[in-house]
Amino acid sequence: MDLNAVRMFVGVVRAGSLSAAALRIGVPLPTLSRRLRDLERELKIQLLERSARGARLSDAGARLYEHAVRGIDALVEGEEAVKSDQARLRGRLRLSLPTAFEPWWKLLGAFQRQYPDIQLSVYATDRRVDLIEDGIDVALRVGALVHEAMVARRLLSYRHVLVASPELLRRLGVPATPDALHHFPCAAWCRDANTQGTWRLGEHVVELKAVLTTNDYLHLRDRAVAGEVVTELPPFLGAELIRSGLLCCLLTDHPMPEHQISLIYPSHRNPSSIVRAYLDPQTFRSNSFVTRTRFKFLIEGRMTEAIEKTPHVSVSMPGSRGVAATKSCSDAEADEASSKAFSNLTSSLFI
Repeated sequence: MDLNAVRMFVGVVRAGSLSAAALRIGVPLPTLSRRLRDLERELKIQLLERSARGARLSDAGARLYEHAVRGIDALVEGEEAVKSDQARLRGRLRLSLPTAFEPWWKLLGAFQRQYPDIQLSVYATDRRVDLIEDGIDVALRVGALVHEAMVARRLLSYRHVLVASPELLRRLGVPATPDALHHFPCAAWCRDANTQGTWRLGEHVVELKAVLTTNDYLHLRDRAVAGEVVTELPPFLGAELIRSGLLCCLLTDHPMPEHQISLIYPSHRNPSSIVRAYLDPQTFRSNSFVTRTRFKFLIEGRMTEAIEKTPHVSVSMPGSRGVAATKSCSDAEADEASSKAFSNLTSSLFI
């Protein structure tokens, strides 16, 4: 049964005539009359008794109207509810994030404060999820994007930093070159349990004989702060510890590769208003949503740039093989560098 024809039939009954219904519905009278005749032929029964004074329901038409009007009203209510939800951004947003991606948690909290009727379902994993199969609306992806069926919105890039505790450097010295890392206990992030870590430091590739490999950066951070290993960290997981002096940056003249952060979603889907709000760069720029605190991780996400721009203190350490360790500046100096980085970053973050 043609649902649109049924809606026209209900409209004619409510209007009292075909001509009045045509004006109310906004359909040409010949089209309306033809659609109703098609409906009657489909049902093999006369629904309206037409006369010069208008249209009157037949017995069969009255029975159909009694049932159809409830369904049509329910559809109209459903349509209005959906439009209302979209206008007020109410519903569920299903997201995928890398594990331990702490800075994004703050942005999600701010997003929900701006849109309190949106429920978030966040799936944290380091595997490359299948957005369609796993039912994910938008994924935050770190690294290269190769899936042709996905649309990617690039956010920014950052570099991991190589770190160790001052206590470990006092014991073992400070590595002067990437090759010197072979004399240090190193811990590396690896995607699976059967992979040995590799670090690319500038033009050097270091094949590690790691004492620990894991896919958990929080584990690596804990072991580094404990003075047990040299490791790599995403800048947002190491920045505060570097500023406080609990960790030191190593080999800053040999930067690690850039990592791209992108939001991806299926290309064949028509994004809902909720998804569009999440993807909209203006959402992350608006004064009500972004503050310096919420953007702090993005400032620290350029930690290698901040390190290069910030005055450093060289401290001599026993057994340092003649090389000074890099130690963080004071909080006041770091805050000044952060403010400058913030000003530069907010104007060019979203591409």
